[in-house]
Amino acid sequence: MAVPVWSVDPRTGKQREQVAVEATAADVDAAVRAAHAARAGLADRAARIALLRAAAEELEAAREEVVAAADAETALGEVRLNGELARTAYQLRAFADEVADGGYLDVVIDHADASLTPPRPDLRRYKIPLGVVAVYAASNFPLAFSVPGGDTASALAAGCPVVVKAHPDHPATSELCAAVLRRAAVRAGLSEDVVTVVHGFDAGVELVKHPLVAAAGFTGSVRGGRALFDAAAARSNPIPFHGELGSLNPVVVTEAAAEERAESIGAGLAGSMTMGCGQFCTKPGLVLAPEGEAGDRLLKALADSVAEAAAGPLLDGRMREAFLAGVRARAELEGVTAPVMAVEGEGRTVGAGFLTVDAERLVSGGPYEVLLEECFGPVTVVARYRDTDEVGEVLAKLPGNLTATLHLGEEEGEREDGTAARLLAELTPLAGRVLVNGWPTGVAVAPAQHHGGPYPATTSTSTSVGATAIERWLRPVVYQDTPPALLPPELREDNPLGLPRRVDGRREG
Repeated sequence: MAVPVWSVDPRTGKQREQVAVEATAADVDAAVRAAHAARAGLADRAARIALLRAAAEELEAAREEVVAAADAETALGEVRLNGELARTAYQLRAFADEVADGGYLDVVIDHADASLTPPRPDLRRYKIPLGVVAVYAASNFPLAFSVPGGDTASALAAGCPVVVKAHPDHPATSELCAAVLRRAAVRAGLSEDVVTVVHGFDAGVELVKHPLVAAAGFTGSVRGGRALFDAAAARSNPIPFHGELGSLNPVVVTEAAAEERAESIGAGLAGSMTMGCGQFCTKPGLVLAPEGEAGDRLLKALADSVAEAAAGPLLDGRMREAFLAGVRARAELEGVTAPVMAVEGEGRTVGAGFLTVDAERLVSGGPYEVLLEECFGPVTVVARYRDTDEVGEVLAKLPGNLTATLHLGEEEGEREDGTAARLLAELTPLAGRVLVNGWPTGVAVAPAQHHGGPYPATTSTSTSVGATAIERWLRPVVYQDTPPALLPPELREDNPLGLPRRVDGRREG
């Protein structure tokens, strides 16, 4: 019996419309096989460039309909979603530019040299696509990390067709975006099956197990991501699984920083932790602030700003209940106080809040370890420390994170040694992106960006944002002493595609 997939309004909890039915094992098999058959067309770099640019244009043309559907299913608001759509279109074009540049192929040619010991044969290396990629869409970014998001864009740029397991929180948006990408494929002269969407929990499990799926990208919870990661590793032919699972995103505020600008730090923290109703993967969930008068001023500014934050709905009822239960469990611990308590608001909303605790309790472990776990929603934990040694002891207990932030005093940032350098060195092993005097919410799409981190932030060392995200879906292959007529165009001596490459140790192009 077909299981319906409903679009649900998180503001009311009511079903909006039936969007699709959950995919059966046969449906998943058909989707993967169709994607696998579409690989040949994606081998054409020009076609991939045309696809990505057409996708950006089609997405912008459908802006009104897509944003309306996404807002109805996520309650994230039209302003936020219009910005996310613009970011997604930019990301698609950025990967088109990356394909056009060709540097991602990492072409290396070492000519034969019989004078070396041992003699060197003719070696020519570049990167080729892995095959069909399974993408598991995120709940909190219905565009940028879902059907038309970075995993899909980078996989298509690499030459890999994609089967997306849609997130149940925005199925209607997923279908609209899938139609956008499939129209773009036809415009580019490709099969529309270079992108397909399936729905349902069981479909997601079947997808990661399918023998023709060559890699997977995931953004979501530690529990769900780890289950899929384990399934990918347990296959008879294990596949790469690039998962983003969860992050606490610690912030350290030095005493000098608090003395100089306690009020602005407190207000900035409030804005960052309540952005998107606290549903950003880079939300600062643990803040280490000094004891004393400057730290007190920081907390006062934080309390004032958080108290003024409007209550809002979370992405779905399950997340709302988990958030409220998580806050209650943390607030009930001995020594934990709630200057502003995150509570159930009117209708289906929640209000923002924050908790405070002495840092020494975090060092002691036991029941306080829950304070070192992500609580998805508008809440953060402020731990008051006595000295920087105590900061180091807390940091030593943290798992991997997407980001880590350090707020410094003006003079601290001018010295190559001292407290600032030591704290930065302690934060660096914890995260993939280290910020100074800023806030982690918001991930710029740029070639130098890295959105990843040590486990459980991610299951690999790769990034899901920025130009190098394409590397996840490629593997290197080298041709040795291969006749010129049999070489792929990317590796031929005359460089007919004009690619940047390294030849006998020297950069060209």
